[in-house]
Amino acid sequence: MSELEGVLAVYKPAGFTSHDVVAKARRMLGMKRIGHAGTLDPQVTGVLPLCLGRATRIVEYIQELPKEYIATLRLGLSSDTEDLTGTITETAEDVRVTEEEVRRTLDSFQGIISQTPPMYSAVKVGGKRLYELAREGKTVERKSREVEIYEIEMSEMVWNGRFPDITFRVLCSKGTYIRTLCVDIGRALSLPGVMVKLERTMSAGIRADRCLTLEEIGERKADGTLQEYLIPADEAISHLPAHNVADEKKAAALQGQRLAARFVAPEVQVEGPIRLYDLQGGFLGIYEREETGSIAPVKVFAQV
Repeated sequence: MSELEGVLAVYKPAGFTSHDVVAKARRMLGMKRIGHAGTLDPQVTGVLPLCLGRATRIVEYIQELPKEYIATLRLGLSSDTEDLTGTITETAEDVRVTEEEVRRTLDSFQGIISQTPPMYSAVKVGGKRLYELAREGKTVERKSREVEIYEIEMSEMVWNGRFPDITFRVLCSKGTYIRTLCVDIGRALSLPGVMVKLERTMSAGIRADRCLTLEEIGERKADGTLQEYLIPADEAISHLPAHNVADEKKAAALQGQRLAARFVAPEVQVEGPIRLYDLQGGFLGIYEREETGSIAPVKVFAQV
């Protein structure tokens, strides 16, 4: 197959939207079928997985995975965008806080928390994105949502003049707004808070050290080695359980037919997506167990 296929881990630089990265990759690689898994704001750097070719079909599975960030929060200031790209709306006259208070407060955010999406976000309300309404000077009511903070810990606390900068690592569920988390941490300390820096260090199970910069992608494309850096689609969804289909039902599986449970091993005991392989280790696609017990195709990856 001539077209590139798999997950390309890009280290997104500051100043680019996620769409900018996709558009640049399309030009560099000469292919249209590219999608990203998980939007990053323009000023945010870090891991942005790009799905190339047929791997675009697994975006929904990998963007559900936890994400890790390194964030820096400044206590004593707040802005209308919850980060330093906006207008400062509040400044504390006197900031008094200890490292122990900050650590204790961070610990209190571990677990399931409720967040209200910021006005400067891509959430849609009444058919318009919140950031579009915000640019019109409008503020609308937003529904809160539950997200999960799996791990959160402070890395350092450095005083920047009269304001402390708190750097922390957070492992969280999809849909967590780190800007809002920074504001809420400040509020829990009875102080205004604003995010000053953010790096995504892991997405879809891919860490930053596995990423290529845009410049490196161009170099690998030019020397013909880029395919070696792509993560195969089935490896990218390795969090889904793997099963094998009997040889006599391989053709039926590739034709999108339902399979009797006895032809799939080990036995599929729970509902939900699985990875299905032939007995030689060839990836056939994503299937799932139905209530009847049959194994039904979700996304077939015909072997080429």
